[in-house]
Amino acid sequence: MTTCDLVLPCRDEGPALRGLLPRIPSNFSVIVVDNGSRDDTAEVARELGARVVTETTPGYGAAVHAGVEAATADFVAVMDGDGSFDPDQLLPLLADVASGRADIAVGRRRPVQRGVWPWHARVGNALIATWLRRRIDMDAHDIAPMRVCRRQALLDLDLQDRRFGYPVELLQAITVAGWRVSEHDVDYHPRAAGTRSKVSGSVVGTARTARDFMRVLR
Repeated sequence: MTTCDLVLPCRDEGPALRGLLPRIPSNFSVIVVDNGSRDDTAEVARELGARVVTETTPGYGAAVHAGVEAATADFVAVMDGDGSFDPDQLLPLLADVASGRADIAVGRRRPVQRGVWPWHARVGNALIATWLRRRIDMDAHDIAPMRVCRRQALLDLDLQDRRFGYPVELLQAITVAGWRVSEHDVDYHPRAAGTRSKVSGSVVGTARTARDFMRVLR
C-alpha cells in the first residue's frame, strides 16, 4: 500500500476536522497546519491523531509550504480541511502518481448541490483557469483544490507565493516544467457547519483572492 502525507491547511476549522479526520484513508498520514486559528483546530487535530504544525505567517501558500516541508513521505497530498471534499477521492489521484501515469494528479470540483460554489468564486476560478489554458496550454480546468505529487519534486519547483496565489503559481510552474497532469472530477460539498470560507465566503474574500491570482499571473 502506497503511503502519503496529507497536508490540511487550516484556520478555524475545528468543527470540520471532527468529521473529516476519522474519514481519512489509512494510508494517508495527516499534517494539520494551524495558520492562526482562534478556535480548537490544533486541539481537535491532536485528539484525532493528526500531526500539528503551527505556521504564524498568514496565507494559504504559507500554510501549504509549511506542511510540505514538514512532510516526510515520498508522496504528498494537499486538500482543504473544511469538510468540502471526500478524502476517499484522494486515492485515485495517489494511484496515478505512484504508478507513474502522472507527475501530479489534481481534482476538478463538481458541486453536489446548488449553492455550494458561490457564483463569484466559480466565475473567478473559471476565468483564471481559462486564461492559463490559453496562455500556457495548462492541462487542467480548476485551480487544483485537491492534488497529489512527489514531495521533493514539489519543493524543487521553489514556489514563492505565500498567499492565495499559490495554486496559480503551482499550475504555471508545473506547465512550464512539462509535468504530466491527470485531472479527476471530485465531489464538492457544503463546508462543515460552524466554519466559514476565507475565499468564497464573501465577495470581498473572492476579490482578495483574485488580486493574489493576478499578482502571480503578472
